[in-house]
Amino acid sequence: MHFTALSSKSIPKQIKTILEFNEKIYKEKNSEFIAQAYPVESIEQSDEILGKVRKKYFDATHHCYALKLLTGETKSSDDGEPKGSAGLRIINAIEHFDLLNVMVIVIRYFGGTKLGICPLGKAYYQSAFNVIKNSKIIKMKLYQQISVQIEFNYISQFHRIVNNFEGIIDNSEYSESAKFLLSVSPDNKDSLINDLINATNSSIKYHCTNSFSYLKSLNNT
Repeated sequence: MHFTALSSKSIPKQIKTILEFNEKIYKEKNSEFIAQAYPVESIEQSDEILGKVRKKYFDATHHCYALKLLTGETKSSDDGEPKGSAGLRIINAIEHFDLLNVMVIVIRYFGGTKLGICPLGKAYYQSAFNVIKNSKIIKMKLYQQISVQIEFNYISQFHRIVNNFEGIIDNSEYSESAKFLLSVSPDNKDSLINDLINATNSSIKYHCTNSFSYLKSLNNT
């Protein structure tokens, strides 16, 4: 996810989300709850997913969902179930795992026996909890983009320093000089730049952009 910000101080340095789609079925008194977890980055993306799910499971009794985004946006729906018995409970499950950029849809096929408000809320929470618990949860680390221009005779030093600070080369261009677009942790940014300045006898040209992104951490298991 790429975005712009005036300062990195207000942005979490790390977030947790899920790697990919997952599905888990939960049953309670003949009702079937099909819980689906999706990684999402926007309301628009979640709306598109929900539309496809409603089309595929057109004969389901309810399509309840909740999502929580890095931007702070949340959205949920009880889709005809008693108020607060579905969407809010799905949000609670997402927050239990401290996740962002996640959407959980719980598709219910009514089994003929009413559950009651409290058991119904528990069923939606448990459905969402189960699918998240069985999903691949990953950590995403904050990176900031930096543009760098150096002379060709410093390229080996450049690559060594970038590797030392776990930087990522997003783009490279070679003409009269070498130009790179890097992604680096904001915590490492100043040290990386200082080392590049020293290694190139202050001949480096650089610009720290206000473009940020979250990338999968190397220490995910």
